[in-house]
Amino acid sequence: MARPYALGFIGAGNMAEGIVAGVLAAGACEPDAVIVADPTPERRRLFEERFGATAVEDGRKVAASADTVVLAITPQIFADVASDLTASLRSDQLIVSIMAGWSTLAIADALGGGGVRVVRVMPNLPIRVGAGVAGIVGGAHATGADVALVEQMFEAAGQSVILDDEGLMDAVTAVSGSGPAYYYLFTEAIVSGGIAAGLNEDQALRLAENTCLGAARTMLETGLDPAELRRLVTKKGGTTQAAIESMTAAGVPEAIKQAVLAAARRSKELGK
Repeated sequence: MARPYALGFIGAGNMAEGIVAGVLAAGACEPDAVIVADPTPERRRLFEERFGATAVEDGRKVAASADTVVLAITPQIFADVASDLTASLRSDQLIVSIMAGWSTLAIADALGGGGVRVVRVMPNLPIRVGAGVAGIVGGAHATGADVALVEQMFEAAGQSVILDDEGLMDAVTAVSGSGPAYYYLFTEAIVSGGIAAGLNEDQALRLAENTCLGAARTMLETGLDPAELRRLVTKKGGTTQAAIESMTAAGVPEAIKQAVLAAARRSKELGK
């Protein structure tokens, strides 16, 4: 018997919200073909009112009724959730995970093993505004069609990178999954500096936010290397050179590199 839902979510957090928004906006799925499960009434209500999706409290209802099941929960609770879902899942379903750390093999084993088809994805928060980027890798039993379906899902709300080596997913997590927070922290620091230099908070924030947006668009639309763009802005003896020299002397570039490596290590730990 055919299931009534094409797409189901275990967890109705920010990532699930962004994915659903993108998929519906692209016309890839109809609202009545989406079901989500979450223990929080406010999150269920949001999905019902904003998207017209079906929202339930029990994840087993999603597992029993959706063709594609997206695991949109924190990795720390997956083992407990998996034990509840296993009896409700069927062998012909596609499992999509957006959890950090958990490998496709470990996910399949937790959900009963065998030939469970798992595609692992690491999206990021800008998916909420249609500007996300996701790393995607198929598990041992996932087909090319499975990976293509997931790619279509995530490109409805941004961009994606298909990986051949699942071992690289920890690096994807560190660079783009956690990456938006690095830019937010950097922007916070710029705003703080602007205020210290005499701007009010609103002025400093507007200038910093739009500078971030402009810098990103310049990288994407010109195709120039970030280092080359930095050199174009940096004039000898000028204000930018003074700023870059100050950051370099303070160890900022190396600190950022080490932060990415720390995130990658933590991603590995979450999968153990």
